[in-house]
Amino acid sequence: MKVIGITGGIGSGKSVVCNIFRQFGIPVYDADTEAKSLYEKYPELCEAVRKQISENAFDQTGKLDRKKLSEIIFQNPEKLKILNGLIHPLVKIDFLEWKKKFPESAYVIKEAAILFESGADSDCDKIITVVAPVELRIQRVRERDRKTKIEIESIMERQSGDEEKIHRSDFVIRNDEKELILPQVLAIHEALLKEVNEKAEPGH
Repeated sequence: MKVIGITGGIGSGKSVVCNIFRQFGIPVYDADTEAKSLYEKYPELCEAVRKQISENAFDQTGKLDRKKLSEIIFQNPEKLKILNGLIHPLVKIDFLEWKKKFPESAYVIKEAAILFESGADSDCDKIITVVAPVELRIQRVRERDRKTKIEIESIMERQSGDEEKIHRSDFVIRNDEKELILPQVLAIHEALLKEVNEKAEPGH
């Protein structure tokens, strides 16, 4: 089974693209969302956060306060690096378990904002990058997350730029509100199915 990675900077529209793939019947693993559930699945992760990042990331009952944790790592790039080092190996394990649920699928998708930065691209057979103009991305995130422009730009700085992502990707989807997304996704879907079917034929 092929693993297709989907990435793109904050506000690029990865979720919109992934929802179209879901409508084509393709399973999608949202690494960023699933990572948040790991704190419940792996109690040792919380313990590592407490010891290696900060006691202040927990409330008075001892429960992880994600808002406080976000504030801590937002102000300290070194702490963010430590947190990523704790989470990414667990996301990898979680994804491999999740993938087993779809043995009949031609391919599955792993959606991750920092696919390249985390090294998860090495586990993908093909990679799709979703791109959009910076100002449009900022506008989308401000409307969606109520973040300030400075906060959004700080997140963008921690993510690799579009040029690098495009260079390392097999497909690019432009979500600039000028080109239609559906035909772009459909063309990639058909290309992937064709490749899977050709490899399944005798002699390949």
